[in-house]
Amino acid sequence: MGMGVGLGAYDTGIEALAAVARAALVREIDAEGAFAGDPVWREAFAAVPRHPFVPYYYVAGRRGHERRWGESPDREARERWVRGAYEDVPLATRLRDGELVSSSSQPSLMARMLVALQVADGNRVLEVGAGTGYNAALLAFRLGDDGLVTTIDLEPEITESARRHLDAVGFHPAVVTGDGARGAPERAPFDRIIATCELPTVPRAWLAQCRPGARILTPLATGLLALTVRDAAHAEGGFLPTAAYFVPLRGEGRVEPEDVSLAGLPDRAREQETFRFLLALTRGTLDPREAYALWEREGVPERERYGVTVDGEHARAWLDDPAGPYAWPLP
Repeated sequence: MGMGVGLGAYDTGIEALAAVARAALVREIDAEGAFAGDPVWREAFAAVPRHPFVPYYYVAGRRGHERRWGESPDREARERWVRGAYEDVPLATRLRDGELVSSSSQPSLMARMLVALQVADGNRVLEVGAGTGYNAALLAFRLGDDGLVTTIDLEPEITESARRHLDAVGFHPAVVTGDGARGAPERAPFDRIIATCELPTVPRAWLAQCRPGARILTPLATGLLALTVRDAAHAEGGFLPTAAYFVPLRGEGRVEPEDVSLAGLPDRAREQETFRFLLALTRGTLDPREAYALWEREGVPERERYGVTVDGEHARAWLDDPAGPYAWPLP
């Protein structure tokens, strides 16, 4: 596969630096154990470069956001750009009025999500949230067939740049502009759906576009939900132990989170990730005091004790048992 990277003049010094930085990133992710469940992903991260997908990105600094750019006339600035592209951090790739609208996820989190997706050869995969195109490239590499991968995003400027980045690195999955919550019916049926943006619930349209037995991995309430699809109207699954924070999905069904007052709650609850997860999951059905009482009573449950059931038009989150006693409606 030709790795013709379309970044102006081909700079051998920068490419050599990128190769060393990429190998170091792969070792770092490997050392965390992220590839353990499916070591073939190690090969994908080792083979697919990240820097062509982030020709520029923004780094928060004391004086606002500093733009790092691969075609800067300053050699040191280009070196900073390429080294930063292989740090295990999310990169802000699009800002609008100072607000983040698109990013390239943290590579170790991407690795955990891809492993958890449990992709098998020949699977048709839909990615919701095209981002830079890097994740779609990893999927196309893993499956060895561009035609099996579809990535969708609402914003034409995001899909256009993702397509350009993918072309430059020699991958050609289907890049669709549209509302990810509605899926991509023209490319269905899917064996796997992976979302890389925060959603308020599980879009019912996804189930109808899945084969029975399909797996859906989606961020929900600062967690990662892994669902198994039974049929077009039913799916069930649990949360992974990993925390996950993503840019919210733009488009239909976007709910603006209202700020919840945590006044009067003990500091230990306010600072606890697992409590904030429960609050986010039960938003609109439990007030913070009720959520705190439950969290304490049930022994400060970790994410993997929670799950979600989709049953026709209704979806509910639950603790320990889909049948209750602790279950809360989702939008």
